Amino acid sequence: MTVREVTPSADANAILAGVQFADAFCIEISNRDLDARRAAEQMMARQPRWAEALLLLRNLLVAPLGLKTSGAHPDVPRDMIGIFPVVSETPDRLIAGFNDRHLDFRVVVDVTPAGDVRQVTATTLVKTHNWLGRTYLAIIMPFHRLIVPALLRQVAA
Repeated sequence: MTVREVTPSADANAILAGVQFADAFCIEISNRDLDARRAAEQMMARQPRWAEALLLLRNLLVAPLGLKTSGAHPDVPRDMIGIFPVVSETPDRLIAGFNDRHLDFRVVVDVTPAGDVRQVTATTLVKTHNWLGRTYLAIIMPFHRLIVPALLRQVAA
């Protein structure tokens, strides 16, 4: 299955007011029973080893800056998809993400209505707050463009 970059169709400002960055990737699948939660769970169930290594490095580098190393907080029970708290959910769309000092982040997983072929789209939305957020976004962007398609391929596997 081929992952392709598409124009984000999610109403970005309704999901994350003031969004400054948005991109989207999609893949077509034949699983007629897949809903947005299951697609998101399959995407986030496991990351490629190289992506896990990058996440560990990221967490080591940002912890001294006081940035979140995951969306989980032991004192606040939440519905989670991978490391991201679920913000809202319908059968066709799941929105996950969190706000931090340097930026606010959302991932939107959309699944088209049932048919012979379904499309799963992962849209990323980011609003930066300061120079640290802008710098962080610039540094992770090349990796983001590799990781999201790799995660989407897991939905088709």
